[in-house]
Amino acid sequence: MNYDDNNIFAKILRKEIPSNVIYEDDQTLAIMDVMPQSDGHALVIPKSPSVNLLDASSESLSHTISIVQVIARAGMKAFQADGITIQQFNNAAGGQSVFHTHFHVIPRYDGIVLKGHTGEMADAELIKTHATKYIDALNA
Repeated sequence: MNYDDNNIFAKILRKEIPSNVIYEDDQTLAIMDVMPQSDGHALVIPKSPSVNLLDASSESLSHTISIVQVIARAGMKAFQADGITIQQFNNAAGGQSVFHTHFHVIPRYDGIVLKGHTGEMADAELIKTHATKYIDALNA
């Protein structure tokens, strides 16, 4: 599969579509998922174009996973989570729906099942509040 530079994450990276940014450096962007499966569901996206883990460069993946860890730690703290689920999907058959490499960072809570990824966007104010929690945890 060839990389499509009109995918939603490419547009977010180019600032053509707004997002709730919680972290950014020269190689990665971390944003809130607008269809969260749990409070604090975030995405970590490498800036270099790749469809998924299978065609991403090892250098990009190495940096990106280090930021996944930073965001996971912040998510545990900010949302007083009991655990964290990290998800990364490859190709449609593997569950991938946006064809730009990305990692899901999902705070988890004992006894609470993840919401489905239904395609319905969460309340925008709630997402902004969650972004602020991450930013505060990252700056603490």
